[in-house]
Amino acid sequence: MLVELRIKNFAIIDSLQLEFNPGLVILTGETGAGKSIIMGALEMLLGSRVDMSALRQGSDFASVEAVFKIPPTIKESLLKRLKEEEILDGTEYLTLTREMRADRPNIARVNGHRTNVALLVELGESLVDIHGQSEHLSLMKVSQHLGLLDRYANTAELLKAYQEVYSDLRQTQRELAKLRQIDLEADQRKDLLSFQIEEIELAGLQEGEEEQLAKRRNQLVNAEKLSDLCQKVLTILDDAPGNQPTVMDLVGQIVRSSNELFQIDPVLEGLAGKTAGLSDGLFELGKELRSYLDNLEFDSAELDKTQERLALIQEMKRKYGQDIPEILAYRDQARVELDEITGRNTRIDELLKIEKSLLVELGQSGQDLTRARQEGARQLSAELEDQLNDLKMAGARFDIAFRSEEDPAGVIDETGQRVKYYPDGLEKIEFLVETNPGEGLKALAKTASGGETSRLMLALKNVLAQADHISTLVFDEIDQGIGGRIGAVVGEKLYRLTPEHQVICITHLPQLAGFGQQHFQVVKSLIEGRTAIQVLEIEGEARVEELATMLGGPSEKNLASARELMAYVAEKIS
Repeated sequence: MLVELRIKNFAIIDSLQLEFNPGLVILTGETGAGKSIIMGALEMLLGSRVDMSALRQGSDFASVEAVFKIPPTIKESLLKRLKEEEILDGTEYLTLTREMRADRPNIARVNGHRTNVALLVELGESLVDIHGQSEHLSLMKVSQHLGLLDRYANTAELLKAYQEVYSDLRQTQRELAKLRQIDLEADQRKDLLSFQIEEIELAGLQEGEEEQLAKRRNQLVNAEKLSDLCQKVLTILDDAPGNQPTVMDLVGQIVRSSNELFQIDPVLEGLAGKTAGLSDGLFELGKELRSYLDNLEFDSAELDKTQERLALIQEMKRKYGQDIPEILAYRDQARVELDEITGRNTRIDELLKIEKSLLVELGQSGQDLTRARQEGARQLSAELEDQLNDLKMAGARFDIAFRSEEDPAGVIDETGQRVKYYPDGLEKIEFLVETNPGEGLKALAKTASGGETSRLMLALKNVLAQADHISTLVFDEIDQGIGGRIGAVVGEKLYRLTPEHQVICITHLPQLAGFGQQHFQVVKSLIEGRTAIQVLEIEGEARVEELATMLGGPSEKNLASARELMAYVAEKIS
């Protein structure tokens, strides 16, 4: 609800502050008094293009500021939007400000925080409908029509059920798309992994194998040298040229001499033991060398085989790891990855089945929603045409176009066709109207502005009062082209909107103005040699006099008629 409007240095307005009540608020005044300037200021605040000629003569800036009480119906979504913009203060009231300056860019503010005009427009569209200027009129926006119809037809539960299935379907499709993309990339990876696993398996690698092969290769490569060295040592131990004693002979002499020393002097017992050990050690050395020599042989075929095996291991190491344990670990990881790829294919098959089932379910849910909307559309059209009859628009027609789009990948609608599905149903809708018989139905968004359109909007607002969440409605040209009798009908219909909306109406018709619950008189006056606007809140006898003036002048007859009008209104709204 619009609580307060403050205008400064705008056109011929020097400074103006208006406080608005709930209910039907009327603005009256002579032609040219400045009522349209007030509406122009409000439109600028809500995002209309700034016209620098509107800057008051002699001023370098102008400002328009409005305070709104946040309606409960949009409070949650509006506060969430403010939080996104990091505007966290204020939970009951919202202050919108727009400043126009001659020497610098215009400034937009929300609750005192500097922002952009786009946010003013967005917030304003959720708070105010200005009838008479279609750019600020929500009913002119095709995107709003479906929501209005759904609220009128009370399809909330059906829509919720549809959207739950839609959400599940979209989640399934997103997972499918992701897996399919991965699958395209994984096909080559799958072939590579299979090849690598098979290559490692065929190699038959064993931990510790490389070390053993290296040792065996060393033996085979050096077999002849090893044999020569063994023979040399054994010759030294057991053989000597000519009649020379061998090492074993000499060690035997040492042992015998050590024993004799021990026999003479027992102190040398340890020496005898050491010489005996030396003899035993050399004996064992000879024994082991002879055994090693007996088993030592050179096999070229085995050497070739060993060399080939070691070369294979080197190739595996080059591809898969620094050693055999790393190669085997790579194989195990490749198996895991291959299993995941294979598992994705299984998951894709599962998701395709889920998608198919959800498409069927979505189609059925969408058909239920469409039928409820179509029934609501029939009721809405009939009710609206009755309203238009009351407003001297007999013969006017209203209809709602349901448009679906064929899509081979879509869902089956109630006609058996496959159609595209949307987050909010199986169709797009648009309000159509024929204001003059024979002209044919036209898109509501393309109807001309003016009094006729304003009455059409009034009829729509009356029918959609419960469904429309916009709290403040402004009617500027609604009395254009109608007389007093219809003006009274319009006034009553405006009044009937007030349980759900605050209604602000500019009018020249006293029969309409009489239904106002708050009445402002706009007066143009000369103050210190300059034209200025004054807005007076009138009630009681002052209001009777204003209604009489609107009837033709403050004569006794018109004053009496004004009082009769007030009595008539009181009876109609009681």
